Amino acid sequence: MKEQYTRVLSKYIPEPSVGQIVEWIIVYGVHLKITKERATKLGDFRPTRGSHRGHTITINYNLNQFAFLITLVHEIAHFSTWNTYQNKVRPHGKEWKHAFKQHMQPFLHEGVFPSDVLYNVRSYMNNPAASSCVDEGLMRTLRQFDSEHTLVLEDLPEHALFRLKTGRIFRKGEQRRKYFRCEELISQKHYLVNPLAEVEPVSEAG
Repeated sequence: MKEQYTRVLSKYIPEPSVGQIVEWIIVYGVHLKITKERATKLGDFRPTRGSHRGHTITINYNLNQFAFLITLVHEIAHFSTWNTYQNKVRPHGKEWKHAFKQHMQPFLHEGVFPSDVLYNVRSYMNNPAASSCVDEGLMRTLRQFDSEHTLVLEDLPEHALFRLKTGRIFRKGEQRRKYFRCEELISQKHYLVNPLAEVEPVSEAG
């Protein structure tokens, strides 16, 4: 089992981080599943339910090695929190934040992350959020390591139509501080959208 996880994870995360991650997966008894890309999440943690097999962590296969590692540790922290508190605390409350910081600590050096990524990871870890996608600095830095360039909202001109991964279609509006104020076509309601949200251009004809 150790050799199998080591072989697989070496393809997805920085080599210096593999040993520690494999150790946690085995000691914690977590089943790791690498999945196809999902529109609404990068990864998740599912505790044992009834007769189902052990705790499961799933991670999208197409993340670059640094995003994959951060997401995986994020989910391992969910396991650690659940193992201590079950459902008695908020999913991304102070208990999870503490567990996330503890589990990220072994990787916060330039042997694992390039210096620019490390700087933004450390900044993000001061007060980690439910998703690394909400941290613009970290997200920008991580994107440069993606194997393929993805179109994001800030690449589009104002008033352009676009579709989010969820399938909802919007018209891009003006930028307000960090986010763009965009109108959803169906509801005609306005939402603030992250400038680094991945988008698909839509023609006026639909």
